[in-house]
Amino acid sequence: MKQKMSSEFIYQLFALLIAIIVVHALYVGVIRPSAKAHLELEAAQQAAGEDVVTTRSLAVVIGNYEQESCFILLIWALAIMGYKARLGMRERSMLDRHLLDIPEGTTVLPEDAREYSRAIEALPAAEQEYLLPRTLLSALQRFATTGSIQAVSDTIKENCEIESDRLDSEMSMVRYIAWAIPSIGFIGTVRGIGDALGQAYKAVAGDISGVTASLGVAFNSTFVALVLSIIIMFCLHQLQLSQERLVLDSQRYADKRLLRFLVAS
Repeated sequence: MKQKMSSEFIYQLFALLIAIIVVHALYVGVIRPSAKAHLELEAAQQAAGEDVVTTRSLAVVIGNYEQESCFILLIWALAIMGYKARLGMRERSMLDRHLLDIPEGTTVLPEDAREYSRAIEALPAAEQEYLLPRTLLSALQRFATTGSIQAVSDTIKENCEIESDRLDSEMSMVRYIAWAIPSIGFIGTVRGIGDALGQAYKAVAGDISGVTASLGVAFNSTFVALVLSIIIMFCLHQLQLSQERLVLDSQRYADKRLLRFLVAS
């Protein structure tokens, strides 16, 4: 388990670094030059006295530093959720395997529990750490020591509840990112409004270009941040739904494939 946490931390760290490098490279090489060219073209047309219809270029909308930070956090959160989803798919694959080969009509006594435990203990070490094998092995060990079916049922339920709490706690970083992205958007809004107020004297003199550009920064940052937070929350909801189903299906598997065969001595 400690090795799993260490590898997951390293994965998250490298995912963040890669997100920073890739997004910043796109902004420096493509997005900001495109936004600058678009704004310069509109400024030149206005200076020439032409009637200019302002268009919402994608590069202009996402071209500020707040939006860049939001995209970095978005990719990082998606990478974390992708890692969790891949682990969940591996654990779900255990539900399709016959970890306990107990024929119909067979009764399992406490002294038989050790024999059925061997099949689970023979699994690779990584697979033994999955929820279903851990739950089945704990249930068999509890049955062997107590001979109580109620104790086995409580063990299965307790293991699944602990796993559910663990999965929920491990999503805290993603929930923090989902909160941080709108906050960064609001920071951009405050910065844009502050810049607009700082150029109010130009607007009084008749030049409103600086004010409108600053207000554009304010509204664009909020718009982008809210859209990205919606995407993250949707993906987070789907992942948590998958994890909850995994826990419930594992508990149902243990009840169907083990608990109903147990007979107290």
